[in-house]
Amino acid sequence: MKKPLFMSCALLLASTVFAETTSTSNDLEYKDIFNLEYAANPTVLNANTVVYERHSMDIMADTRRTNLWIVDIENNTHYPLLSDSKNHFAPVLSSNGKHLAYLSSKEDKVQIYVRQLDNGATTKVTDVAMTPSQMAFSPDDKHIAFVMFTPTKTKPLFTLDGKPKGAKWAASPQYIEETLFQRDGRGMNKPGNMQVFIVPTIGGTPRQISSGNYDYNSQISWSNDGKTLYVSANIHDDRDFDVFNSNILAIDITTGKQSILTDDSGPENNPLLSPDGKLIAYTGFVDNGRSFQVQQLYVMNNDGSNKRLLTDDLDRSVSDVRWAQDGSGLYISYDDHGKKHVGHVSLNGEIEVLTDVLGGQSIGRPYTSGDYTVMPDGQIIVTTSLGTQPADLAIVNNDGITPLTDLNSDVFAHKTLNAPELLTVKSSVDNRELQAWVVKPPSFDPTKQYPMILEIHGGPHTAYGPEFSAEVQLFAAAGYVVIYGNPRGSTSQGSEFANTIDKNYPSEDYNDLMDMVDGLIAKGYIDENNLFVTGGSGGGVLTAWIIGNTDRFAGAVVAKPVINWISMIGTSDIYTFMARYWFTDLPWNDIDQYWSRSPLRLVGNVTTPTMVLTGELDVRTPMAESEQYYGALRLEGVDSALVRIQDAYHGIAAKPSNLANKVGYILAWFERHQQKVN
Repeated sequence: MKKPLFMSCALLLASTVFAETTSTSNDLEYKDIFNLEYAANPTVLNANTVVYERHSMDIMADTRRTNLWIVDIENNTHYPLLSDSKNHFAPVLSSNGKHLAYLSSKEDKVQIYVRQLDNGATTKVTDVAMTPSQMAFSPDDKHIAFVMFTPTKTKPLFTLDGKPKGAKWAASPQYIEETLFQRDGRGMNKPGNMQVFIVPTIGGTPRQISSGNYDYNSQISWSNDGKTLYVSANIHDDRDFDVFNSNILAIDITTGKQSILTDDSGPENNPLLSPDGKLIAYTGFVDNGRSFQVQQLYVMNNDGSNKRLLTDDLDRSVSDVRWAQDGSGLYISYDDHGKKHVGHVSLNGEIEVLTDVLGGQSIGRPYTSGDYTVMPDGQIIVTTSLGTQPADLAIVNNDGITPLTDLNSDVFAHKTLNAPELLTVKSSVDNRELQAWVVKPPSFDPTKQYPMILEIHGGPHTAYGPEFSAEVQLFAAAGYVVIYGNPRGSTSQGSEFANTIDKNYPSEDYNDLMDMVDGLIAKGYIDENNLFVTGGSGGGVLTAWIIGNTDRFAGAVVAKPVINWISMIGTSDIYTFMARYWFTDLPWNDIDQYWSRSPLRLVGNVTTPTMVLTGELDVRTPMAESEQYYGALRLEGVDSALVRIQDAYHGIAAKPSNLANKVGYILAWFERHQQKVN
């Protein structure tokens, strides 16, 4: 087995910027967040070389930065392709393997660039006002198809005239007729849609191929003759309410004529043409109205005929689909019991598990994650982590797993972190096995008693695993034993397990979480007077539900929660989805089911000191939900506080400082309410 491949060229800018934050502490600190790096999106260049995205933190701009680096496996070298203060990302190799397209903000606005791999000559392909995405080379490499938001002009319903020259009036009102008028992470939607364009690889004026008031924001595949593009879009009149119902479309690039190739009730996404051009693979499901539905893998002829389900025997959602070079099958990624796998599916539906070591990309909380690619000789390149550092690249073959990068030893080599340890418990509800993971403080002594933090994932249909998590590791560094897990409703354990909370959330997931806490307490090293609980989004819902049902916790932090399902309908950016898939009717027709599942209903029971914490710009679980809960807690006389994270949407960890502030406020609140032992 080859020795680990270390960096042969330093990221000089990062080294300079981060020098003042270097610490000699053996424990993880808040400032270490700004030094974290992780690997993502490996892309094969040739038989021995891979380009990948190297993600880091920019302490001066308080953002994440992405550069492109190369790993030469044969020569055991690692060096930058594009590495500076700008962002370079989304690499795509041309059909002939001679050119690399990528997106770059080198001139501030993100544009498409193409680099000749033999000599480094680079062409700026686009000069557009909006950010391109979903790039795909044509078979002859003369064109690139891509997706881009295209604004449309709207005439205001009313215009106030008579403004004197030089007068300072209020801005004009914002007139809205859209059902889904906002999107978390973006704010208010601008008039327009995601459309498909093609542009010459040598640069030029992009030509719009798609049309209509639809969003063609999907993976693109070219037909082998270069005359047709295969995309996915929801082109139905009720698409704002029937949010899943997308179809695979064939678009003639000359005429723009569209042919609908699939018409099932659910989503058909991510069309991918086989190497010989005869088959299209895609993912989707037939909509059954349940809150969780397994995304499956299908293939069909390129004219839409002879549709076949390949993963009927795999009760897990598939993603990141890739054809094998010989077209005999496909590679897929999927989660199983908290770990992300890569598998191979034959055209007969036979599934082979290839590896389960993907991970390391969810910096804030320990969600399942990971990317992969397949080398020409069948070796798999993955992003992987042992749970104590973010993702590095590694190669998986018959010899095992060989590291290819070492991005974080400068931060972690002198620090002590404990990897997540699996804890399985039996549910007190139905005796089913539950998975949880425990992270202990760096200098853990099993003869001592430690305060405990229960950390709960969001979703609710997502999954935690034995992943690196800055939040969890900072909790542990502060002296807490941390437990997190996958209660019923979580993914990665099949549709039945996930749908135990269908139209019934929150419910017995509360019992599962208490069973995990009890299983940890039984180990003998937890101080039962100092139990704490926190969680975000769906985890915020469950945190509020927990303290409305028990007073066993000494403190709680309810992060970005839903508190009142009635008020969520019409205010969240996914309200049409929630009303259709999480409930059986609208709230004014059946208010009891909304109120019975609202944590606000239980606020009169709460005695636990509670902090409520949410991003100021959040429209997924709007700030008004947190304000309701904080106001109710104050009216009930509960020791409480409200934290409004500035310049943050639902994804608070998008800015490194906000991630650090979130953890800092949680720990400060728990420290205030710890019962000290004399």
